[in-house]
Amino acid sequence: MATATYTPRLKNKYKDEVIPALMKRFGYKSIMQVPKLEKIAINRGVNGAVNDKKLVDIALEELTTISGQKAVSTMSKKDISNFKLRKNMPIGARVTLRGEKMYEFLDRLISVALPRVRDFKGINEKSFDGRGNYTMGVTEQIIFPEIDIDKVNRITGMDISFVTTAQTDEEAFELLKELGMPFKNVKK
Repeated sequence: MATATYTPRLKNKYKDEVIPALMKRFGYKSIMQVPKLEKIAINRGVNGAVNDKKLVDIALEELTTISGQKAVSTMSKKDISNFKLRKNMPIGARVTLRGEKMYEFLDRLISVALPRVRDFKGINEKSFDGRGNYTMGVTEQIIFPEIDIDKVNRITGMDISFVTTAQTDEEAFELLKELGMPFKNVKK
């Protein structure tokens, strides 16, 4: 008996709507030229991790809950005496999402988490790096419904980077806009 395979909603949207729209907009000759989302990297620095090791564990647990994939701790690269920091001390958490989990996270970010941001007017369209990648900052982890607000002892933010195969920022902007990213000042 064959089981039905699950495909994330945004992955289907990419195949059915985004590829044709981008091919028309940029005049690509082949589907292989159309930029695609390669990975989403979520990074979170932990303030005070030097003094309290539990803060990194809490950050790892929250990031794992938000992303649906096990987060790993980031280590310091060198000694900094002013910060009482030693080499290879845990100072943050990160996770890289690809494939199905990437599309699932993006869908939750666009449709659930970002609308929960206070006074949300859209995300900044100027945060591209020149090579078709986009990075945005989230100031509060409590915008994600997976986080129980009663168990949060400290509100912290995180950086979310979208790595695409686009050659230019314009192509990456159109890709993310077609996927549903709520950029401000954008006319449809």
